[in-house]
Amino acid sequence: QEKFDFVVSRAVTAMPEFLKWTKGKFLSKKNHSLPNGILYLKGGDLKEELKGIKGVKIFPVPTFFSGEFFETKAVVYVPSN
Repeated sequence: QEKFDFVVSRAVTAMPEFLKWTKGKFLSKKNHSLPNGILYLKGGDLKEELKGIKGVKIFPVPTFFSGEFFETKAVVYVPSN
């Protein structure tokens, strides 16, 4: 029943399924420069999985952290609207 600015998760399922799980979980009031939504740590090729999802932004993790583990990782942002 709680609502949040952001839902932050490590990838546990494909994004379309995760969108279903988080539907209705966001506050309507915007408190940050980034609108409320999902921040999801994912790896691999995301093009097919994210196809058709509106407002997606991808932040490559190697921009912020170095190391082999991070080379294929990204934080995927999906707005809550």
